[in-house]
Amino acid sequence: MTKQKSPMGSIDLVGLKKVGKGALIAAAAAGLTYAMEALPGVDFGEYTVIIVGVAGIVINFLRKFIMKYE
Repeated sequence: MTKQKSPMGSIDLVGLKKVGKGALIAAAAAGLTYAMEALPGVDFGEYTVIIVGVAGIVINFLRKFIMKYE
């Protein structure tokens, strides 16, 4: 399959989607970085194990949702 290129100075829908995915990944990484710095000071008590498990599932879901799944 040959790759299509948009003319210089313009962007096609495929390129726009790639930029959008990159922006989502960067925003998610920034949010996770903030959360990882803020969460150690929070005590979830007996629910810590559940919250850590659910957080892992949510992160994996977001990764699969944003990235091309094959």
